[in-house]
Amino acid sequence: MQVLRTPDDRFENLPEWPFAPHYVAIKDADGTTLRLHYVDEGPRDAAPVLLMHGEPSWAYLYRRIIPALVAKGHRVIAPDLIGFGRSDKPASRADYTYERHVAWMSDWLTQLDLRGVTLFCQDWGGLIGLRLVAAFPERFAALVVANTGLPTGSGFSEAFNAWLAFSQSVPQLPVGMIVNGGCARDLSPAEIAAYDAPFPDETYKEGARQFPALVPITPQHASVAENIAAWAVLEAFDKPVVTAFSDGDPVTKGGEAIFQSRVPGAKGQPHVTLSGGHFLQEDSPQAISDLIDAVIQKNR
Repeated sequence: MQVLRTPDDRFENLPEWPFAPHYVAIKDADGTTLRLHYVDEGPRDAAPVLLMHGEPSWAYLYRRIIPALVAKGHRVIAPDLIGFGRSDKPASRADYTYERHVAWMSDWLTQLDLRGVTLFCQDWGGLIGLRLVAAFPERFAALVVANTGLPTGSGFSEAFNAWLAFSQSVPQLPVGMIVNGGCARDLSPAEIAAYDAPFPDETYKEGARQFPALVPITPQHASVAENIAAWAVLEAFDKPVVTAFSDGDPVTKGGEAIFQSRVPGAKGQPHVTLSGGHFLQEDSPQAISDLIDAVIQKNR
């Protein structure tokens, strides 16, 4: 496996990004060692809040949520998925599979030995994060699920189909502009540039290119069986599960219903609809921080 690593100077002087990098070396099944980056802020003895990003963003998406939660006394951990942010980037699209992503993040989670975790997940942060919950339910104390899903081959929204077609056909993937287009507010040029920072050129974007094609929206997709098995675990998960989908995301609109109806821990919870587009972390960071804190306080 050929692996690319974004130069460190690409991450210098990004707006609102003062966080020191942390790294873990994870081993792929083929023997390749990959370096995975994560932010780790706040008291180490506090129960961790795990913030998982999706496509095509990175932990920068949580830059305003991290300090707000730390100010409330929480330990906050925000990893970059392999292929994104400061994490290593396999150079071939064929190296990216759903199951590999789950295995990579499982290795990271167990190396850090995270327990008592409150997970906030959006987009692919949910597709992967919820698989971690299914694999290690004993490590998770509560879930906040936002603008995501765990598909099992039964189709998806027209908005997702449009995104899939665009992502697979456009000659250059304009990552920063894609994130901007998925927000209700307009990002500044510096913020857009920060989302472009992990990708010096198109060769670094193979993971971002591949992610949309990996979503198991048909019975023929890989990982359908694994997601069905994960749902069986989630259907027995009785710890708090709160949905926080946004009011302006055509891709995942209505997706909260499946979690509210199928996951026992979602019953009777104070589910919310937040203001924003697909990347609601950019539109409602304070509301997200307050919600996560409220879930933790109630769970105590």
